Amino acid sequence: MNILIIGNGMVGYKFCEKLVAKSNSNQFNITVFGEEIRPAYDRVHLSEYFAGKSAEDLTMAPASWYAENNITLHLGDPIAQINRTEKTVDSHKGLTVPYDVLILATGSAAFVPPIPGTEKNGVFIYRTIEDLEMMTAWAKKAKKGAVIGGGLLGLEAAKAMIDLGVTDTSVIEFAPRLMPRQIDEVGSNVLKTKLETLGLKILTNTNTSQILGDDAITGMQFANDSKIDVDMLVISAGIKPRDELAKLSGLTVGQRGGIVVNQKLQTSDENIYAIGECALFEGMIYGLVAPGYEMAQIVADNLIANINNSPLGVRSFSPYDMSTKLKLIGVDVASFGDPFANGEGITSVAINDTNKGVYKRINISADGKTLLGGILVGDAEQYNMLLQTVKNKVVLPPNPEDIILGSRGGEEVAGAGITGLPDDALICSCEAVTKGMICNSVTENNCETIDAIKKCTKAGTGCGGCVPMIKDLVTHTLKANGKIVHNVLCEHFNYSRQELFDLVKINKLKTYDEVLNMFGKGDGCELCKPPVASILASLWNEIILKKGNDTAQDSNDRFLANIQKGGTYSVVPRIPGGEITPDKLIVIGQVAKKYNLYTKITGGQRIDLFGAHLSDLPNIWEELIDAGFESGHAYGKSLRTVKSCVGSTWCRFGLHDSVSFAIKVEERYRGLRSPHKLKGGVSGCIRECAEAQSKDFGIIATEKGWNLYVCGNGGSKPQHALLLATDIDEETCIKYLDRFLMFYVKTADPLTRTATWLNKMEGGIGYLKTVVIDDALGMNTQWEADMANHVDTYECEWKAAIETPELRKRFSHFVNAPEEKDPSAKFEPMREQVKAKDWK
Repeated sequence: MNILIIGNGMVGYKFCEKLVAKSNSNQFNITVFGEEIRPAYDRVHLSEYFAGKSAEDLTMAPASWYAENNITLHLGDPIAQINRTEKTVDSHKGLTVPYDVLILATGSAAFVPPIPGTEKNGVFIYRTIEDLEMMTAWAKKAKKGAVIGGGLLGLEAAKAMIDLGVTDTSVIEFAPRLMPRQIDEVGSNVLKTKLETLGLKILTNTNTSQILGDDAITGMQFANDSKIDVDMLVISAGIKPRDELAKLSGLTVGQRGGIVVNQKLQTSDENIYAIGECALFEGMIYGLVAPGYEMAQIVADNLIANINNSPLGVRSFSPYDMSTKLKLIGVDVASFGDPFANGEGITSVAINDTNKGVYKRINISADGKTLLGGILVGDAEQYNMLLQTVKNKVVLPPNPEDIILGSRGGEEVAGAGITGLPDDALICSCEAVTKGMICNSVTENNCETIDAIKKCTKAGTGCGGCVPMIKDLVTHTLKANGKIVHNVLCEHFNYSRQELFDLVKINKLKTYDEVLNMFGKGDGCELCKPPVASILASLWNEIILKKGNDTAQDSNDRFLANIQKGGTYSVVPRIPGGEITPDKLIVIGQVAKKYNLYTKITGGQRIDLFGAHLSDLPNIWEELIDAGFESGHAYGKSLRTVKSCVGSTWCRFGLHDSVSFAIKVEERYRGLRSPHKLKGGVSGCIRECAEAQSKDFGIIATEKGWNLYVCGNGGSKPQHALLLATDIDEETCIKYLDRFLMFYVKTADPLTRTATWLNKMEGGIGYLKTVVIDDALGMNTQWEADMANHVDTYECEWKAAIETPELRKRFSHFVNAPEEKDPSAKFEPMREQVKAKDWK
């Protein structure tokens, strides 16, 4: 049988892969025609091209793979016409090739709105590697960018602009909100705020009427007569199916485009199939890779079943779930099931944490037993489990909100864990891989790593959204079979954080490059660089910007400040225990006035100053340090604050001096780098005014001394701290804290809070007590010595930065004009202060 595929994109390639994998080599003669000059590549991860990946890295299979599998591949030779009567196709280069079955996998093209001026230089679409190459060349001379389109593709294009260095970029969306097909108005507003914090300007409800300029773009004019200056524009306003060939050959197409197909993916000609973004099924064009892969699988299976005369193998395509999760410019966004479900009896539960920029919504059936869908913005960690809960109709717990809040005691919500899913639960939609298939690969084929699972089942090789769940499945299956789980950092380091911590310490390695050269491979990535940088800081307590470690840090650490809305930075001096003298208060006021900073007292009993220009940071900190302040480490994964009540100093209920103890504790652990941020609290009595039981460690006064609590957590997943020791004196409390913190720093996974660390610890709080109090591991003496070394070698990072000329130079917005401030940072008045200007 002669099978001819028109289109060598991701879905066309996947069809070839599926057909070859399940058929005998002599059953089919396969020919592929591709319009582009290179073999199929991964468009889903196209933006990674700007992060250093090459065209070869993105290639799904080299040209040699096609030859090895007896597939004839014609690149750079689009098909000009289809002769359905003769069952042949004619190519642009003059080839005429016969077919028995024709597969149309022509995909889609970028939709370009009919706006005058789209032909000008500096205007691009975001679709192919060639588009990216042209964008890269033009961006070198661009200063102000814009993207038309605030959907998935548009925000991906905005990320590309930032990666190219065009940080002054506007996103123009015709609809009233961002991502209108995936998230609701509240979620869109949260996303908009998060993106504006990163420096993007978001213009919704905005219609572009004209692109200005002569030969090259100089600006954009909108229907409301407003204008903006732009010298680079990317149009990413959606897709349109490539159905030109189908129209020419007389196949039925939809009124708004797309090749009409039935449940077997056949067109109006039974010998011609359409798959992927060119196919129109029941009025729907599927713009995600997963349904395209499913179409490819179904057609391949059916062709094999037909040639083997096996009618039982015939499969049908059905409406596909369009749930999706992605990271847009560092912000998690996901929608699953029916994100907008409404109707009689249907209820919605929503969490909107405007402080952290997190929004979660779930839609619940009228009987309260079934999850219908939902939306996640800012934190999509629960996406995979929520999606499986929808797909498998898992019965919800008595309090359905627990599935997004977590249980109040920190334990896994009943029925919400991965073990509660049936074996036929679809874990990887892209490759149609079930939970049972993954578990069997672990137990029967010894696939004990993510890479092994990918090779064995193909799970996780598509969009990659299922990888966290695959990791959990592998871990659970190995543990259930009595095997040790090896939790590696990433593909560049075949070690866990704990193992790498010990290796770095033993070998006295001081820089990221030294660690990578000795124990890693490749160039590293954003998954391994911050954890390694954290290990180095925890071990050696050196200034994080020295010794070439600056580029391995998280973005905020690189400038010792948190980047805020509008591209400015915050300044947060340490105020131990919340105690501050009048003279220091006056200095903060003087600095805030001088540099026009917004000031606010925080819940952590500190004063934050917002709106600082990058070039002003060294001058601001110089004045604060001269007044006796030091870095508050608000930007780092380290100790933030130790909150206190006034205790026995002023309060008639206070049992002990909680303020003095809080200051002692905060000054001891300041600058301690850890897997995640740390917060503490000291309360002078059981009334708990310092909220110590919601902290990573909390100390509460008793009649006989102090009670020590550990592993609490506030925020979106609150959890009470658990009692570690009772009625202990200050010296013992400090000793236990030294051990507890060093145990956590040494053993926790990257970005794991103490609450989660304890929840995953076998034996829980009981085991933790034996380690910290009874020295079950025999490590307490070493940990106490390590902490003493930290205390002895502590140095304020900002003091070192302003006193070191080469470090001070890095704090400038323009390298060639270090004193010039960011012109895009705008402010507006608010209650006798200023705030970052909203872009509307």
